[in-house]
Amino acid sequence: MKAVRIHAYGNADVLSYEDAPMPQLAPDDVLVRVVNAAVNPVDWKVREGHTKSILAHSFPLILGWDVSGVVEAVGPEVTRFKVGDAVFSRPDIKRDGTYAEYVAIRETELAFKPKTISHAEAASLPLAGITAWQVLVTTARLSSKQRVLIHAGAGGVGSLAIQLAKTRGAYVIATASGKNVSLVRSLGADEVIDYRTQAFEKVVKDVDVVFDTLGGHVQDASWNVLKAGGIMVSIVSPPSEEQAKAREMRAQFVFIEPNAPILSQLAALVDAGAIRPIVGAEYALKDIAKAHACSQSGRAVGKIVLYVGQP
Repeated sequence: MKAVRIHAYGNADVLSYEDAPMPQLAPDDVLVRVVNAAVNPVDWKVREGHTKSILAHSFPLILGWDVSGVVEAVGPEVTRFKVGDAVFSRPDIKRDGTYAEYVAIRETELAFKPKTISHAEAASLPLAGITAWQVLVTTARLSSKQRVLIHAGAGGVGSLAIQLAKTRGAYVIATASGKNVSLVRSLGADEVIDYRTQAFEKVVKDVDVVFDTLGGHVQDASWNVLKAGGIMVSIVSPPSEEQAKAREMRAQFVFIEPNAPILSQLAALVDAGAIRPIVGAEYALKDIAKAHACSQSGRAVGKIVLYVGQP
């Protein structure tokens, strides 16, 4: 099969589109023929070696941990899926990934693809969707009438988080660049702040939840908009427990794992018309270096999708 592999950590030059052996199935594995994969920041962070202290990868390594495709074969212990089923997943990041024509995924990490969207759109959902769900629903326990500030509302995670927050009945404030304000409003944001012309911490106050997708000075400034008892949840770096305690607030860091039950709930929301994935850029698998450059630019709108195989 064709795949994109790396044989060492490094810049985009280490990405190699090449022949690779077919995955070997464990008894509880499903072999998925990849139609579309997606690019996430964790992909190039792994490529550059930033995660090597916490993820024990070996080489050669296939990157990519978002997929939508079709079941090609199943292990003897698999009971939920059969050959021909359309599925999607954010598989185990410790295994070879989805920049390949085929990938082996544990049955427990797979869900049936939403029926009303394409494989390309479905591939954009798993990692970002699970992230948004675990931040807003599982961790923050966002509820009706609460106020939430979502940073980078036009991004892959932010665009889904806005929509998910609206399904919970929350009042949503989001930050975005001026050119993306209309898009972010169309996703359901009640207020959109152009971070290039306004300091959000000067115009936002008394929010119950801050969803930090950026870290650094944005995270630091976000303490000023939370109300007492509010929670800051970051997917970039752990917020200061000292700051939280001093301000009578809470702090949490989220690093997701595969979660098929959440994917099934997201699929139901998509098929009900409550969530729509935003695909902002599309590349062929062999053009992976360009896709990584797009992700690393920090200017991508929605998700970056890779075309790998035929539906």
